Amino acid sequence: MIHHTMMVAFDHALPTAELDQYLADIERVMLDSGLVQSFVARRHLSTPGEEAIPALIATVIVQFAVADIDALTKAFSAPGLHDVIERWQARHPYKVAWANHEPLA
Repeated sequence: MIHHTMMVAFDHALPTAELDQYLADIERVMLDSGLVQSFVARRHLSTPGEEAIPALIATVIVQFAVADIDALTKAFSAPGLHDVIERWQARHPYKVAWANHEPLA
């Protein structure tokens, strides 16, 4: 099993309902691909002073699991994925850092 873990950092704070919709849109398109075995997302928990650190600070962490590298490669081409990304980037720009890895536990 391969996990794809993304740190998504929006340029500006989003209202809770919009962030929930972003996550629902990503989850739907990934699960609809038939390639994703699990999907989970969590909000970043801020600490005082972290904004002074010159690093990408995530708004949310998104992780999905697939069977293998081949499934992961295909998932990046899931129908509708690029439409969802482009729509959200146009409305609320964001940056993404990610890692593909075996399960951590």
